[in-house]
Amino acid sequence: MPDWLNIALRSLGALVYLFFLTKLIGKRQIRQLTYIEYIVGISIGSIAAFMATEADGPVYHSLIALSIFALFPVLMEWLSLKSKVIRDFVEGKATILIKDGKILEDNLKQERLSAEDLMEHLRIKNAFKVADVEFALMEPSGEISVLLKAENQPVTPKHLGLPVSPAEEPQTVIIDGNIMDESLANLGLNRNWMRAELEKAGVALENVFLGQVDKGGQLYLDLYDDKIQVAQPQEFPLTYATLKKCQADLELFALSTKSKRMKETYQADSEKLKRVMEQVAPLLTR
Repeated sequence: MPDWLNIALRSLGALVYLFFLTKLIGKRQIRQLTYIEYIVGISIGSIAAFMATEADGPVYHSLIALSIFALFPVLMEWLSLKSKVIRDFVEGKATILIKDGKILEDNLKQERLSAEDLMEHLRIKNAFKVADVEFALMEPSGEISVLLKAENQPVTPKHLGLPVSPAEEPQTVIIDGNIMDESLANLGLNRNWMRAELEKAGVALENVFLGQVDKGGQLYLDLYDDKIQVAQPQEFPLTYATLKKCQADLELFALSTKSKRMKETYQADSEKLKRVMEQVAPLLTR
């Protein structure tokens, strides 16, 4: 067999075997690799390269070595699930870098981080002042987690006591000027609805780069031409504004009428409409 063909077959075999071994090891991202998995990754890459280029050596020697290196992290992961001691030894522990706005210099030296490195990680987490940080920890993966002090955390609807509707993933219904029929069907819509919406927006289908529909049935469009601004859907805000106007009109009628019975009726209807508005506000004012 020619040498080039032997190397090609060995390389193909190494790639296929590595693929199955990688599937066996798992789906951890690069930044989530443990020390052992990192070492194993480098080693099996070197063994696979040797297997592909060493034409004289038997293939099964390399296959055995690859199998041992691949199975070792699987065994260690299984043992880590059974024992916290082994898990802490293999994966490491989180290290506190900042506590109550104070940098712990000894822990910083232990992780071999400089002040500049720490500030860079804090800026990535949108924390520009150390005094604003309640806790900062370096996770075993190397990622730094940051918890801001309560007074520096962003205000959420929960803090304000405002009800919000559950967030749901919008469906992408247009990609590169092509309608995604499956996504439309998931929303209970069809192409006729899509054409009507595009006509309402004054946009041709072939000019749409991306189109999405939210759970409320509103279509958002992104065009190829970034200079063209597409008007955002106004049905929900207009509906909410109409309800507010109706409620204000009922209150006005209650104040202006001289009939006691009609005044009570207008006031009761106004209160009912107000309660309805409070229920639908999270859906109409997002």
